[in-house]
This record gives sequence, structure tokens and C-alpha cells, in this order.
Amino acid sequence: MSAGPGDRADLVIRSRRVVLPTGEGPAAVVVRDGKIIGVHPLGADLDTGPDTGLDAGPGAGPGAGLGAAERVDLGDVALLPGLVDTHVHVNEPGRTHWEGFATATRAAAAGGVTTIVDMPLNSLPPTVNAGALDVKRRAAAGQCAVDVAFWGGAIPGNTGDLRALHEAGVRGFKCFLSPSGVEEFPPLDAGGLRAAMEEIASFDGLLVVHAEDPALLADPSGPGYPEFLDSRPGEAERRAVERVAELAGETGVRAHILHVSSALCLEVLAGARREGVRLSAETCPHYLTLTAEEVPEGATQFKCCPPIRSEANRDELWRGLADGVLGCVVSDHSPSTPDLKVPDFAEAWGGISSLQLGLTAVWTEAARRGHGLGDVVRWMAGNPAELAGLRGKGAIAVGGDADLVAFDADAVHTVDVSTLHHRNPVTPYHGRTLRGQVRATWLRGLAVGKEPRGALL
Repeated sequence: MSAGPGDRADLVIRSRRVVLPTGEGPAAVVVRDGKIIGVHPLGADLDTGPDTGLDAGPGAGPGAGLGAAERVDLGDVALLPGLVDTHVHVNEPGRTHWEGFATATRAAAAGGVTTIVDMPLNSLPPTVNAGALDVKRRAAAGQCAVDVAFWGGAIPGNTGDLRALHEAGVRGFKCFLSPSGVEEFPPLDAGGLRAAMEEIASFDGLLVVHAEDPALLADPSGPGYPEFLDSRPGEAERRAVERVAELAGETGVRAHILHVSSALCLEVLAGARREGVRLSAETCPHYLTLTAEEVPEGATQFKCCPPIRSEANRDELWRGLADGVLGCVVSDHSPSTPDLKVPDFAEAWGGISSLQLGLTAVWTEAARRGHGLGDVVRWMAGNPAELAGLRGKGAIAVGGDADLVAFDADAVHTVDVSTLHHRNPVTPYHGRTLRGQVRATWLRGLAVGKEPRGALL
């Protein structure tokens, strides 16, 4: 992509640490009309005249007329592509008092996330037909600080609605194999799962699955975290992933396992891939950074389904990321009002609020384990964008959207819930010291501020 004579850039950002698909290094990123039009050496002469045109090819030197472009020099602060979070429960309309588009997208921007994909529950109505998608779009319109795309839902009885939802623009379809926690979004049984897979495969769509086998789940035997953890064993995840892998192989559908918490799933996932099954998987910041051993008594802000498991299990999940068995790290931001987080783990709402904190939480642990920013960007931007088919997102590349994040990778801060933009600032990260801090976020070349400029994708 090249600019013609007389064209002007809107923004030039320089950093000694630009995270590109080819690696991390010094560069100058040039933006016009919301798109990245050039990635140049840091010291390139980009100021030779307002009307001489701009050669947008990598390595371009003199002759870049930028006119009155805004110039930002980040120094040693890293420049990342905006993160893409494909697992966010916004809950509007219907449960906006839990979370809404205005608050969720402000939190996303503050955390370096420039695109979210909203889950079909826990909003009312759930996004299980084209009419419900239209209701949700109308609720989101004019509120969003970042770009928003949508998942549809696959539930018993709506197989005939899936193609219309796909044609209306959802990125794929979520289903549960075990109870979802809300009555209006029931799980699929074996026959329903096969029917949904066959229909989705017919138009090459994507099915994303909450995979826990309900036959292996139980009511907790007591109010504490150990009893809750025992009630949702890793074997329940493994057996459900086996079922999904088998049916995906038979139907040819593209399938994706959501929020893998148990390392018992890793060999099943790797084996399915070796056999050519189109199966991918994600995990979440809380499974990579928190452990069952550290959950305080009554601290139900740590409760989620599937649960946070042992330290040894966490280490195995990191190995699964390093090996590529797990491809994405996304938040599963699933908030509620504080009153639902009663101190009884058997009764409390299960969901962790981390949309604003995922990048710093993951970077803290990734850096400790020897991973670089390029790894984090791949897991939290590039791979999620590819999963959801979001072209132009997730990478700093010529022709892509200028969704960018200034990230001070060496800053240290202590999480304080009073600084969070979530509607209900309840989080297990309160009081934790994390590494890294978002200094600025740009959406299509414009600094994210109070004015909601996010698009519905």
C-alpha cells in the first residue's frame, strides 16, 4: 500500500520497542484515515515536505510528506497492536446492572483491548436469533469506546436460526455442554451438539464450546473453595473435549474450546490436531496467574467455571501455550453485582472480572517465565483476531487498522478496584502487584477518550 502525491499522514508514532509480526524492535508507525500506511526505521526522515507523498513500504526513507501529522515519541515504552478479546460477557441489554457496553468498552480501552467479541449470554434476550442480535446492536449503538463484534448462541431448538445469524454477521456460535447458569441459555445434549455442528459446518462457521461433562459435575459438598474445586474436576473438561473432538472430526466443523482450565485437556487437543481435526483452544489470565492454593477463605471473587486449579496445573497450561496447543489468552470477563458474590462458594455467582487487567496480569507471569512481548501479542491479539475472522486487527501491519497501545512494560503497579472502569469493580486481582501499564490506546489512529468511537463489526 502506498500513498500518492499530496497525501498526508494523521499520526506518526515512534518507539524503540514496536512489536511487529516479524519481531520486536525500533520503528516509526505511520497512520492515515485510521489505517497503518507505513512501518519505517526509527530514524527515517519523515519530514521532507507536506506534499511529496509517502512511500509506505517497509524501510522507506526520505520523501515522506507528513504535513501536520501528530507525532508521538514513546521512547522505550513499547508499541503493541490493540488486543482482541474474543470472550467478553457485556450482559446488555437485560442485565446492564452487571455490566454494559459503555463500562465494558472503557475498561477494555484502559487495558489495551481495542476489539471485543461479546458473548450471547447473559443478556436478555440472548443472541440466539437474528432478531435478538438486532436488539443487542441497538443497545450497543453509540456507547462503545472500542470496536465490538458478536457471537451467536447455539441452544436446543435454534438450529434453524444459525445460518441467518451467520449471515447477519456473528463471528461464530457459542454452546454449553453443561448448565450455563442462566435458564434462558440451556446446554446442548449429544444430539443437539451434532445437529449444531452439522449445520454450522454447512456454511463453514465456527462453534465455540464451554466444555465440561455434566455427568462428572456435582453440587459442592460445602461452602469452601476446596469443595467447589472438587465439584468440577479436570476430568469433566477432558471428557467433554474428547466428545467435541470426536464430533468435530466426524462433521468437519471448525470448533474451539473455551477457557481451558485443566491441563488434562492438552494431550486430547494435541492429538485431535495431529489427526487433522479443526480444533483450537484458549485459556484465560486467571488460569495462568492464580492458583487454588492461594484462594482465601470466602473470597468468591476467585470463583469461575471451570475453576482455578493447582499451581502444578498452571505450569502445565503455560507449557501448552509455549507448545501452541493453546493459541489464545482471553479474559472470559463475566461480571456480576457484588451482592451475588456471597462468601459461600457453592452459592456465589461464578465469573471473574478482568477485562482491564488481562494484559498486565499475563505479562507479569509471562515475563517471569522468559516469554517476550511478541508472545503475549500473539496470544492476546493476533491469534484471537484470526480465530474470529477479524481482518485488519491484531497486528501492526501496513493496511491494518491503526489500533495501537503504548505499553510501559517495566512499570509496576498495585491493583486498586477504585481505578477500574468495570461497572462493578470486583476482582481477585485487587491488591496484587503487576508488571506493565497501558499509557495510551488508539482506535483507528485516534486516541481513545470520553467520546465513544467504537464500531459494531
